[in-house]
Amino acid sequence: MKGKGGNAGSKFPLSFWEVATASAVVLGFVLCLLGVYLTMPASDYSFLKLPRTLEDLQILRDHLETYTIDYTAQVLVGYSVVYIFMQTFMIPGTVFMSLLAGALFGVLKGVALVVLTATAGASSCYFLSKLIGRPLVFSLWPDKLSFFQEQVARRRGGLLNYMLFLRLTPTLPNTFINVASPIVDVPYHIFFLATLIGLIPAAYVTVKAGIALGELQSIGDLYDFNSIATLFLIGIVSITPALVSKSES
Repeated sequence: MKGKGGNAGSKFPLSFWEVATASAVVLGFVLCLLGVYLTMPASDYSFLKLPRTLEDLQILRDHLETYTIDYTAQVLVGYSVVYIFMQTFMIPGTVFMSLLAGALFGVLKGVALVVLTATAGASSCYFLSKLIGRPLVFSLWPDKLSFFQEQVARRRGGLLNYMLFLRLTPTLPNTFINVASPIVDVPYHIFFLATLIGLIPAAYVTVKAGIALGELQSIGDLYDFNSIATLFLIGIVSITPALVSKSES
């Protein structure tokens, strides 16, 4: 660990392209939201706020349905920017945004939108954490970080399978995975692929529930025993090749 610390101190942690990507994301937040605002009709937008309850979400859905038909591009861009922003800065509530995607865009478009924006936001969080996240992770999740670091070191040969398992199951919070992965040296291409693929099942469950938003009584109804068991089963299947390969070697 000391050797790594010394290298980190003498070498800037981000490459030129990583800095450019992170800067583009920050600039994109500002420009995209400004563009959406300038192209929308004059109206009362007091209903626009991050939903914290199902009631808030239903109100937001009712107002945005009309805008989604007439101003589809603006709603898509605004939705994407907000989702990416929330993922980047670890703001709670993305489950409500996933439900909203189902309510506004249907299952197929909703799942694609959620997976792409969640992956973009997770990537933005990854690069931001690589730059300034180490003190935050060590102070907030020291035990989880030690566990994660040990598991990543042990599973270098099948790291993609292990990261897929983490994304598919609630073993570790996604927020923690986003911010801790660069700290424990998970390569970005593995992080990206595991995120892009591993978020699909949970996104499908949440987006599909958003279509029948009025029937949902609580967020807890999203993940019943069968849903969680199915996600764990998919996760176990994803990590099996790595376990078999390790046992054979």
